[in-house]
Amino acid sequence: MTEPRIGTPVGQLVRAPKTAELIATHIRRQIVRGELKEGDTLPPEVGLMAQFGVSRPTLREAFRILETESLISVRRGSRGGAQVLAPHLSVAARYVGLILQMQGTTIVDVYEARMELEPPCARMLARRRTDEDLTALRGCIGELRAVAEGGDGHEPDLASWARLTYRFHQLVMEGSGNRTLAVQGAVLQDIVATHLDLTVARTFREPGNSDRFRRTIRSYAKLVRLVEEQDAEAAERHWFTHMEVAAKSLLRDDLKNKPVVDLFT
Repeated sequence: MTEPRIGTPVGQLVRAPKTAELIATHIRRQIVRGELKEGDTLPPEVGLMAQFGVSRPTLREAFRILETESLISVRRGSRGGAQVLAPHLSVAARYVGLILQMQGTTIVDVYEARMELEPPCARMLARRRTDEDLTALRGCIGELRAVAEGGDGHEPDLASWARLTYRFHQLVMEGSGNRTLAVQGAVLQDIVATHLDLTVARTFREPGNSDRFRRTIRSYAKLVRLVEEQDAEAAERHWFTHMEVAAKSLLRDDLKNKPVVDLFT
C-alpha cells in the first residue's frame, strides 16, 4: 500500500504555529466573521489569559500580531484594553505597494494592469448599474467641472482634480458589482494617486491643457450616458479608448519607465 504524500520532503521540519499565532488566528477569524465588530472591546487580559491558558507575554504577542494587521488597537494602562478595528483596504494597499516597489515595478506596468481591469468593470457597471451609481458618477463629474472652471479668477486646484479623477475611476470599479475587481483596483490607490499628482502638476500649464480638462469631462459624461442606457459593450469600448488616450499624457517622457519606488521618494 502506497503511503500518501503530504507535500513535505522527508527529514524537513515543519514549524508548528506558536501559541500567540494561534490566538491571533482565533481572534482574527471572529473579526472576519463579524462575531467581533468594529468598536468592540476585547475582554480584560486576565480573562483572556484564563480562556486560552497562556501567560501575559504570550497574549500580548498575539495582540502585537493583530495590531500590525490593523485589526485591533491596544491602549495600555488601568483603563486600557484592546479595541476591534474594521479591516481596511489601505492596509492591503500599503503592503502591495511595498512589494511592487521592492520588485522595481514601473508605472507602465501598473497602468497596463488597470487597462485590463477597468474596461470590463465599465461593462459590468452598465449591466448592473443602480440609480445610486448614476448619482455618484454625475456628482463626481459636477465636482470636476467646478474644479476645472476654477472660480473667482483662480486657477483650478490640481490636487482636487487628481483626487476627483481617481475617484471617478474608483466609482466605475465599485459599481461593477464585483468586489474582487474593486479591491484589486483599490490596492493600487496610493500609486495611482501619487502618479496622477505628478502628471497633472507637470502638464497643467502646457498649451491646450484647459481643453484636456474639458475633453476628460466630456469622456466621463459619455461613459455615464452609455451606462445609463445599459449599453455594456459600448461602455467597455469607450472606457478602453479613454484610458488608451489618457496613457499618452500619463505615460510619457521619463514617467513611463519610472520605478514605482521613485514616486514615494
